[in-house]
Amino acid sequence: MTTTLIRRPGLARIRTSRAPLSLLCLGFVAVVVCLAVLAPWIAPYDPNAVDLGNALAGPSADHLLGVDASGRDTFSRLVLGARTSLLGPLGVVFFSTVVGVAIGTAAAWRGGWLDSVLSRSTELVFAFPGMLLAILIVSVYGEGLLAPVIALAIAYLPYVSRLTRSLVLAERTRPYVEAYQVQGHSGLQICLRHVVPAVAPVVLAQSTVNFGYALIDLAGLSFLGLGVPALTPDWGRMVFDGNPAIQSGYPLSAIIPCVTIVLTVVAFNVVGERWADKVARRDR
Repeated sequence: MTTTLIRRPGLARIRTSRAPLSLLCLGFVAVVVCLAVLAPWIAPYDPNAVDLGNALAGPSADHLLGVDASGRDTFSRLVLGARTSLLGPLGVVFFSTVVGVAIGTAAAWRGGWLDSVLSRSTELVFAFPGMLLAILIVSVYGEGLLAPVIALAIAYLPYVSRLTRSLVLAERTRPYVEAYQVQGHSGLQICLRHVVPAVAPVVLAQSTVNFGYALIDLAGLSFLGLGVPALTPDWGRMVFDGNPAIQSGYPLSAIIPCVTIVLTVVAFNVVGERWADKVARRDR
């Protein structure tokens, strides 16, 4: 007797339609990263060069995206601002992922009182909003990128540790873990060589999504004037600097970085979710 497998056309259409979107978003992410790396060679002007006589001029052959209220070239600030705007979220994601994986793995592997202490400690962070923590730290230490990065990394840490804990708990029940224990391998060796690499794809997929959220959080702090210093090119700071010009009828210097932030966040989220879907289908 033969069995005929019937494909679900609705699901197939959804996956087919999502493939071009994910590729487009991946390409956009690659372009943004390349701009950040090659910014000094791409930017045609000094991002802080002031030309008040040309303030708020629209796009032209000399200034592709126009200039802001201080006469600074918008395209140059946008390209060079990609470095700061991506470096901050990268720091948030790196710190929160490394520490969160360590805490989640230790809590799941050791269990008992250590699991209770680590889990309850990370849950306390949920009661304190990350943006509020960042505002408090910046108000104490002043403007800069380090303080908000540390604050947001602490706020993102519980999400990574919870995810890692649940993944390690499931991985610990697999036969290969018991086999390595019988062979005399220590818990640290098993975790570092086998368990953590096994859960890494899911954690990294979540970290990609967290990158987009961190980007918009840091941009929000810069928009409030609490992020990078005034002369540092940054997308959030560009929105802050361009806000008064909107009231004067010249919104372009604020709209361009806004659109760039939105597109970048969406692109990172789509790439992260697509990656997570592939990992989930592979593990089925």
